[in-house]
Amino acid sequence: MSILNRVLNVFVGDKSRKDLKSIQPIVSQILAEEKKLSDISNDELRSKTKEFKDQIQDIRSPFQEKINTLLAQIDQSDDIDEKELLYTEIDALNEESNNEVSSFLDQILPSAFAVVKETAKRFTNNTEIEVTANPFDREISATKAYVKLKGDQATWFNSWDAAGKQVTWDMIHYDVQLIGGIILHQGKIGEMQTGEGKTLVATLPVYLNALSGSGVHLVTVNDYLAKRDSAWMAPIFEFHGLSVDCIDYHKPNSAERRKAYMADVTYGTNNAFGFDYLRDNMAHSIEDMVQRVHNYAIVDEVDSVLIDDARTPLIISGPVPEGDRHEFTELKPKVAQLFQNQRQYINTVLAEAKKHIAEGNVVDGGFMLLRAFRGLPKNKALIKFLSQEGVRQLLQKTEGQYMQDNNREMPIIDAELFFVIDEKNNQIELTDKGIEHLSNDKNNTNFFVLPDLGAEIAEIESKGLDAKIEADEKEKLFSDFSVKSERIHTLNQLLKAYTLFEKDVAYVVMDNQVKIVDEQTGRIMEGRRYSDGLHQAIEAKENVKIESATQTFATITLQNYFRMYRKLAGMTGTAITESGEFWEIYELDVVEIPTNRPIVRNDENDLIYKTKREKYNAVIEQVTQLSNAGRPVLIGTTSVEISELLSRMLQRQNVKHNVLNAKLHKKEADIVAEAGHAGIVTIATNMAGRGTDIKINDAVKTAGGLAIIGTERHDSRRVDRQLRGRSGRQGDPGSSQFYVSLEDNLMRLFGSERVAKMMDRMGVKEGEVIQHSLMTKSIERAQKKVEENNFGIRKRLLEYDDVMNAQREVVYKRRKHALKGERLKVDISNMIYETAENIVENNLDAKDYKNFDFELIRFFSISSPVDAQEFETIDQSTLIDQVYEAAYERFQNKTKQSAEQVFPVIKDVYENPSNKFERIVVPFTDGKKTLNVVTNLKNAYESGGKQLIEDFEKNISLAIIDDSWKEHLRKMDELKQSVQLAVHEQKDPLLIYKFESFELFKALMDKINKDIISFLFKGELPARESQPIREARNVRRKQNTKALKEEVLNSDEMAMRNRQVGASAGQRQREVVETIVRDKPKIGRNEKVDIQHIASGKVKTVKFKQAEPLLIKGEWILIEKS
Repeated sequence: MSILNRVLNVFVGDKSRKDLKSIQPIVSQILAEEKKLSDISNDELRSKTKEFKDQIQDIRSPFQEKINTLLAQIDQSDDIDEKELLYTEIDALNEESNNEVSSFLDQILPSAFAVVKETAKRFTNNTEIEVTANPFDREISATKAYVKLKGDQATWFNSWDAAGKQVTWDMIHYDVQLIGGIILHQGKIGEMQTGEGKTLVATLPVYLNALSGSGVHLVTVNDYLAKRDSAWMAPIFEFHGLSVDCIDYHKPNSAERRKAYMADVTYGTNNAFGFDYLRDNMAHSIEDMVQRVHNYAIVDEVDSVLIDDARTPLIISGPVPEGDRHEFTELKPKVAQLFQNQRQYINTVLAEAKKHIAEGNVVDGGFMLLRAFRGLPKNKALIKFLSQEGVRQLLQKTEGQYMQDNNREMPIIDAELFFVIDEKNNQIELTDKGIEHLSNDKNNTNFFVLPDLGAEIAEIESKGLDAKIEADEKEKLFSDFSVKSERIHTLNQLLKAYTLFEKDVAYVVMDNQVKIVDEQTGRIMEGRRYSDGLHQAIEAKENVKIESATQTFATITLQNYFRMYRKLAGMTGTAITESGEFWEIYELDVVEIPTNRPIVRNDENDLIYKTKREKYNAVIEQVTQLSNAGRPVLIGTTSVEISELLSRMLQRQNVKHNVLNAKLHKKEADIVAEAGHAGIVTIATNMAGRGTDIKINDAVKTAGGLAIIGTERHDSRRVDRQLRGRSGRQGDPGSSQFYVSLEDNLMRLFGSERVAKMMDRMGVKEGEVIQHSLMTKSIERAQKKVEENNFGIRKRLLEYDDVMNAQREVVYKRRKHALKGERLKVDISNMIYETAENIVENNLDAKDYKNFDFELIRFFSISSPVDAQEFETIDQSTLIDQVYEAAYERFQNKTKQSAEQVFPVIKDVYENPSNKFERIVVPFTDGKKTLNVVTNLKNAYESGGKQLIEDFEKNISLAIIDDSWKEHLRKMDELKQSVQLAVHEQKDPLLIYKFESFELFKALMDKINKDIISFLFKGELPARESQPIREARNVRRKQNTKALKEEVLNSDEMAMRNRQVGASAGQRQREVVETIVRDKPKIGRNEKVDIQHIASGKVKTVKFKQAEPLLIKGEWILIEKS
């Protein structure tokens, strides 16, 4: 605890104690209610749930009656403005109803929690529970073996199958678990230690909040836990008539998945919930949507989901044209050779550095040492040499000298290198020598050099070429820039794959695929890929199939997904270290919950060695001693590579052991079950540090309990705490010991300077170890540096996605209205008004009556409601109202006429006895493209054709919104990459991103409005003989999409990549030419210019700020003055 925290505690008190003090009275009320329930019958206990539900229904009824009345008014009203007000009133009533129910749940909390605890007690104390059978009992008895019917009676057994494992209920809530349940219900995060029964704690708030009927989601980190917990806890809820399901059992967009979401309690993984949200917003029928309103969610292992996984957005992507076109295969041999050349050169440089330093020439020795470090910082010989006394200090001193004056002298160090690596920021930069080496076999020194667009364009224009030839020359230049941009990006990603991403550390190769290993848990992250072509580069490096590039169709970060819930809570064993981030991003408070029994585990200070070799030898020696003493040992490692190294060392010592890592994850359940037995040694990556309970017997407790051996400090303190937490559960004895070396990644990058100085000052020789609380705290300070850096990355990602989220909400809301149809008329009315407003504003400012009339005909198929003379003097708002009224009247007439036009066709089909169609396909066209509209034949007939027109409005709205949104996402991706160049102009990329994205979104909404309105006003039923009406086959619309999570680059990496590539050099091809290059003198916003209308030939003089929107549309051109 810091000195500041100690001082604050003296004056304001300990937060944890204050939190628990406020909760204690509620615990007392629960215990009092529990006593009242102990003597009632099983049927009376079950009736409590019905009482709660009836009371909630009584609260909702008055609100629902008012809503029904308003819906009836909406059906009868033709006034769009009145409908919009009524819908707003309905939303307010729903919100008020939910608030009233929330208040009632707070009131009944003691009674509800007591019901759950009494139920758990009866299942523990009785192998069978007999009750009067109700309809729900009869329904689930057909599928659940633990419910048997006998006449009017139902028997519930206390033993059942939980995801393949037979369990017998033996858990009753402790008082500290009641505290945890209260905290979760209040929408906070409860930090509960390992073995304190978080799964059981969740039953309390889940039951209480499920009573509302709005659904409760329990989110887990993997599908095994989702399936296990849903089966394990289900009978406690089902005994009271609450339905339980798990979405991970069912296929996406299926009826079974939708039914799972309609259950009172729904279990699932964070990815499954998030992807279902995205799929729902890509659905083309109500039947394809599965989720309902996001009411209340409890996130298990909340730090893993909302912190670690939050670095990676959820993305649904699809194929792009020529997505399999790339240069990875062609460039791979060159990069491999370049990497080999650099490695050989670094070995030579390092040998020279050692020689100079041994001779006492620290100037030249430091120079060579720094060059070796910048060339290959992960070189094992270099890492070992840096652990020697005084060597790291020499490196840091030399680096400081050459970094002076903004790295002015650093090019001298880098001159002989082929590329330079910045390991801390995960960046790599090709040097001039590297470019020259790569270009040699091409006989073209500019093969990997981007052309200077500004200078090249100026040179082309200075030649005085014919306009067509000049345009061809520019096109050739842009094409060359695009190709080289992509080539350099491919090259950099291959270099990064070879130098910064190690096999069996960052990823593994299984089933001919590159799979990323989660650095926090050590588990394989199925479906996740590195972004920006990095994953393809690693695939090329490992000689596996290189997947094609994809385009984003829908995306959201986990932060913004979970912030949609009305109430969010979480539980984990390690949240307090990230409490600031939880509050800043999610407004979630973290409360530490005391353990049921005191923790007696002995946590030793870290043992610090100079080299990894010494450290691993000490680990093996200690493990051998502990195993021989009859204690189980859990060895925690940070990578597959280290776990396999330790396994080989233990084999040489003839120590039997199990290995659990990303390659052997399928054996996890069996290995964990055996890990607590006497003398058993288990080597595990971080997989064994989260969500696994290692239970020990009395003999092991007598021997000293489970021993935790950490072979390295992780970047995050939470991961270390999770590993420690496997020992000492429920008051069991145990110990934990971390072994650290100066060669470890954390120490090399962030923590070694101070520790190395201290070890040198103390005269620590190779093979010796130091252990002190001050050293342990120094290491934890290094971890804090990494955590702060990671928080910055996540926060930056969220700041960018917040911009997208604001746009996403608008588009998805409009899309949902189109899909459901209820509020589509209101949206169409608003589209007409916004289009009218846009047309009036643009043309009234320019005083262009002719174009004003032209655009009204183009979009609304109406003439101007005012003449040219009146147009010059009329007020803007008055004209907007007149245009809107005329356009909306035209729309209503058009709708009526279309229904009358189409009805005879519908009538013929419906009344033809040979047609047994239920749904039909009717083609509509605007003269350019045709849209097939599916409608219910009977409804279309009975409504006089109106139902078909409504379906036409839905279909065209969905089609245009989807196409425009996909294109907009592509532009936003490119914008996010290109704005990173702003850092070189001392500007904030995020600020520019916000401004530019606003303009893009404004243009998107304007395009959507105009495209939908244009089709609605021009859409007609084509001639009968051209496309006859046919039956609609009930086939689900398929999309070739992938659901994945991409590892994203941080802003520094983006800046570096764009620095190397130039302008927006990504995997896009022609889009790069959108980079603006001024090839004419700048025109001031108030400077007058001449513009000419393309269609009419009319010329007028206006200020440039008035001409700009007209020029952007492409209907006017600028007349250049000679």
